[in-house]
Order: sequence, then structure tokens, then C-alpha cells
Amino acid sequence: MLMGAADVVPGVSGGTVALITGIYQTLLSSISRIDLEALRLLMSGDWRAAWARINGRFLVVLGSGIAISIISLAQGILWALEHYPLPLWSFFFGLIAASAWWLLRQLNQISVLMIVLLLCATLAAGSLVLWVPSSVEVQSWMFFGAGFVAICAMILPGVSGSLLLVLLGMYEPVLQALRQFDIGSVGLFCVGAGAGLMTFSRILNYLLTTHLSATLAVLTGFLWGSLVMVWPWRVATEPFVLVSPDRFAQLSGSPMILECLISCAVGLILVFLVQSRWGHDSAGS
Repeated sequence: MLMGAADVVPGVSGGTVALITGIYQTLLSSISRIDLEALRLLMSGDWRAAWARINGRFLVVLGSGIAISIISLAQGILWALEHYPLPLWSFFFGLIAASAWWLLRQLNQISVLMIVLLLCATLAAGSLVLWVPSSVEVQSWMFFGAGFVAICAMILPGVSGSLLLVLLGMYEPVLQALRQFDIGSVGLFCVGAGAGLMTFSRILNYLLTTHLSATLAVLTGFLWGSLVMVWPWRVATEPFVLVSPDRFAQLSGSPMILECLISCAVGLILVFLVQSRWGHDSAGS
């Protein structure tokens, strides 16, 4: 359920929660075993062997907790986006900043290449604000793409699937589909997620095995750059225009500075509490 809570807000990723709670390697290994061999066992009628191969019990229990958490939180987040957007985005800002700091500390070596990768990823993510529109005209196929992208981020330690949905302009449409039980849209999202899971888990397993430091550097840079996208004080133009609290007060009303600072601090503290509870046990893994 912690992973589901992480994936429904643009901050701590489900992959990060899995990593710091010590189940990440089991998760990645189980997903990567959903392959042609598992399908062959299933088609031959040996479903017990197929179930054991993919660690089915673990995946079902984990998936159920994630689904329950996502459905439970979707309604509350949509309400907060409508009534208290500034404190909510500030909370997301705190979550992402703390996650980026934690991921940066996981780098075992700092080299010129790592710094270059980190800076390039930061600039790439930060520049997205220059072209991402404040709203998109949602098409059905976009839910498939959103599911594909979100699930890839979900199994990445450090990148939130919801954050990528924000970058794509699909965050609120997906939450609305969940709230309204739009079976067609949710179904397309799930199919996309399944396709992404089958494709990306093997690529990620290879990258983390052979290029761990470089992969972490890119992920860290992406998180730092994505802070631009969750800056609370913005003007809804095409694309967003980020402004100072004072300028926001002139254009749109109260900047709610105290509430935003408190919300950001809560996000920071929440991540550090999770890390202090589980992070030391999983750091070595």
C-alpha cells in the first residue's frame, strides 16, 4: 500500500519505496520472470509451475495493496487539487526534493561523467516546462501511452509514475477516470501498463546490473529538473509560467506562503521518516 500511495502522488516513486523497504530485487526478479517460459508452462497446463516461476503470490499481494491504495487516494487528491492546489503542489515539491537528495546519496562514485549525466538530465527535465501545455485534449490512445510510461517509472527507483503523468498532462485525466470508474480508459491504461512492464523490466534489470552509477545519476538529475514542474506558484498559460509568490499574489490572489511552507516541510519529513525507518536496512542491497 505504501507503493500505491507513492505512485498516486508526484513525489516518492513506488520503485523508491520498494528499494528502501528491501523488496526491490524480489519485485524486479518476479516481473522479469513473466516471460515465454512462464507462458509455455501455463499453456501446457502446469499452472503451479508457472505460478511459482513468477512468484505469483508475492505479485498478487503487492498488486492488490497498490490498487487499493491508488483507488482510495485518487478522490482525495482530486479534491485537494480543486480546493487547495498551492499547498498540494508544495507537498509534492517537498516529496520530490527529499527523494532526489536520497537518490543522490546512493551514488557510490562521483566522476566527471556522472556530473555531466546528472546535469544533462536536470536540464532535460527542467526544459519540459517550456513545452508541456497546462492542459491537453485527451484521446483514448493517450491512456495506453500513459499506462506504458507510468509503469516504467513505477519500477524505477527515484522517478514517480505520477510525476511523468504530470509532465505529459495526463495526471488529472487518469485520476478522473479512476474516480468515475471509466472502465474503457482504465482498461487502456492497464493494458499499456502491462506492455510497459513486460518491456521495461528487462531493460532496467540490465541497466542497474551493468551501469548502476550512470543510471542513478540520470534518475537523480531527472528528479532535480522535475522540481520546476511542481513549483506551486504558476500562471495557467500555454505553457505554464512560473512566478514568484509576490507576483502570484498580484495575478491570482493569496500565495498562501505559510501553508505552502508547512506542506513542503511535511513532504520532506515524510520521505526522511520512511528512509530512516527502512533505508538503512536496504542501503546495502
